[in-house]
Amino acid sequence: MQNGFTVLSRMALVGITALLSACAGYSGSNLKPGVATLPEVVASMGEPAMRWKDPDGREQLAYPRGPAGSQTFMVFIAADGRLERIDGVLDMEHFTRIEPGKSDQLSVLRLLGPSAPLRTQYYRLSNEIAWEWRFCDGGSRLAFFDVMFDASTGIVRTTYQRPDDSGRDGSPPFCGH
Repeated sequence: MQNGFTVLSRMALVGITALLSACAGYSGSNLKPGVATLPEVVASMGEPAMRWKDPDGREQLAYPRGPAGSQTFMVFIAADGRLERIDGVLDMEHFTRIEPGKSDQLSVLRLLGPSAPLRTQYYRLSNEIAWEWRFCDGGSRLAFFDVMFDASTGIVRTTYQRPDDSGRDGSPPFCGH
C-alpha cells in the first residue's frame, strides 16, 4: 500500500509542478525584472501578438491570453534587452487612461493590446469601429470593455463596460483565475 501511495504522491507532485510552471509561463511570473532577457521572456511566454520598438531601444510586447481569456500582459524590455516589468492591463486603472476625443487606435493598442478578432466590428450607419476586451471586473465577474472609434479618424468616441451575460442563468460568470 505504501508503494501505491508513493506513486500517487509523486504523480500528484509532478502534476502540480507542471500546472504551476504552465501558470508561470502564462503570466511571466517566473521571470525576474532586471535579470530575465528578451529571449527568456519569449521562451517562457511565447511569441507576442504585437510588439513595438521605441526610438530609445526599449521594446513593448503584448500577450493577450484569449480568445476567451480575460487577461492581457504587457511586457516592457529595457534598451539593454532585460525585462523591466510585466503589467496585467485589463483593469479599470488602464481603462480610465483612454480619453474620448484624444486617444487613438495606436495608443489603445499600446495600452490594452489587441482585442479579439471576433470582437471587432464596423458599424456603417454610425461610421464606428468597436473593439472589445473580456476582463475580470472588480467583483471577480467576467465583463466586457468596449472602445468605439470614429472609423474615419481612428479617434476614440466613447468607452463603456458591460457584464458578460454568458452564464447559464444569464448572469455574468465568475472569473476562472
